[in-house]
Amino acid sequence: GDWVWLKKCHTVTEISESTQGIFIKLRDMRQENLNLFLGLFLDSGIFGIVSEHCTRGSLEDLLNNEEMRLDWMFKSSLLMDLIRGMKYLHNRGIVHGRLKSRNCVVDGRFVLKVTDYGLNKIMSSLNIMQEDDKPEDQLWTAPELLRSTTLMNEGTFKGDVYSFAIIMQEVIARSAPFCMLDMPAKEIIDKVRNPAPLCRPTVSMDEAPLEVIQIMKQAWNEDPQLRPSFEQIFKQFKTISKGKKTNIIDSMLRMLEQYSTNLEDLIRERTEELEVERQKTDALVAQMLPKSVALALKKGKPVTPEHFAEATLYFSDIVGFTTISALSEPIEVVDLLNDLYTLFDSIIGMHDVYKVETIGDAYMVASGVPTRNGNRHAAEMANMSLDILSCIGTFKLRHMPSVKVKIRIGLHSGPVVAGVVGLTMPRYCLFGDTVNTASRMESTGLPYRIHVNQSTVDILRELNLGYQLKSRGKTELKGKGVEETFWLVGKDGFTKPLPIPPDLTPG
Repeated sequence: GDWVWLKKCHTVTEISESTQGIFIKLRDMRQENLNLFLGLFLDSGIFGIVSEHCTRGSLEDLLNNEEMRLDWMFKSSLLMDLIRGMKYLHNRGIVHGRLKSRNCVVDGRFVLKVTDYGLNKIMSSLNIMQEDDKPEDQLWTAPELLRSTTLMNEGTFKGDVYSFAIIMQEVIARSAPFCMLDMPAKEIIDKVRNPAPLCRPTVSMDEAPLEVIQIMKQAWNEDPQLRPSFEQIFKQFKTISKGKKTNIIDSMLRMLEQYSTNLEDLIRERTEELEVERQKTDALVAQMLPKSVALALKKGKPVTPEHFAEATLYFSDIVGFTTISALSEPIEVVDLLNDLYTLFDSIIGMHDVYKVETIGDAYMVASGVPTRNGNRHAAEMANMSLDILSCIGTFKLRHMPSVKVKIRIGLHSGPVVAGVVGLTMPRYCLFGDTVNTASRMESTGLPYRIHVNQSTVDILRELNLGYQLKSRGKTELKGKGVEETFWLVGKDGFTKPLPIPPDLTPG
């Protein structure tokens, strides 16, 4: 079936013969610029008027659609449609009485049609008292109607002409009625009702032909008798168009061509916006997964677990985090971790490393995974650890500025297996004994210290880049036994200040 528009009116119990007669008269009115009345609806006290549905919505909707470009040819065609519709009504003795841009609808072929005509007569025949319109709805009402409730309820031919003039301002300036006055609607209505000075919209002379602006000003004349009829307005518009027939098909084709151009521009803009959003999404995914893994997942390819013969892992956590959390509000804990990890993230961006994950106050980073870098992974991780330790020395808690945040850092090098786990929230995870050992190096470390395993020390010494390493002695690593471990305390040429660690406790 076809779509229809149902306008709900006041509650009534029955439709009188006089109302049916008025409706039959309105229903039989056929003109391409009138929106057809299709029937009356009455059910369970709900009364409504059924009319033709127009897919483009109201003229007000069209003017408010910023994505729709309206040149003067388009605007003049819409105004000419409105003139034809109103001329037809007035020639048959029908006063609209409620003419405004939202009572003009536009169909799929961009033909404007007048709707709600005869509504005042229907309401009167049903003895329905019309409620006072809101000030915003009276901006189209002629001054003489504002001064008389009777005239306002019935409407007048000259009042319709005034309403048309206000619609002309909307179309020409593509703006709401009187918007350029920058006043509340109630204040505008009061000024229109009680002139001296005269209150009318202002329109720039370069927004429409001079003759059109003159017609608009004639149509909103304070003296109703000096306003032209729609018959006269129609002739004036024809003269302005230099006698050319405004063929509806030609107008429609021009509109469709314009609309097609608008759609192309809109598609181009939306494509550009989509590309920007895609780049944002890619950047976000790149922060969560390695680039190669993200690319494979986007293409729907499975990510096979990969073995890495050698990589260096970093673990760190906050010393006394449980105590700090107990003395802080939850939001303060979130702020602490966010500030700290934002600092860490800015540092790791300067090194060839990959942030694997954060769990609570634990921070895990890898080098040599997922991009192999020879044996540089140990040096990259050592450099990053020194930078992080230097920054943590000056880090302050927002809510506890006097409390120093201390971290333990553990490093270990060895083989790992990397793979993606999960489908809903896929995670890039590392597996193997190297992960466990690196975690043990952190947990057996001390505040403000970088605890390094023998495997990492061997690579750093092989690189011979001036890393300063001190033996800690024998350290018991859970599940690993007793091993000799080391402290990374600096590097030749590294001049950033490091926080002073507490006294060392052997073992």
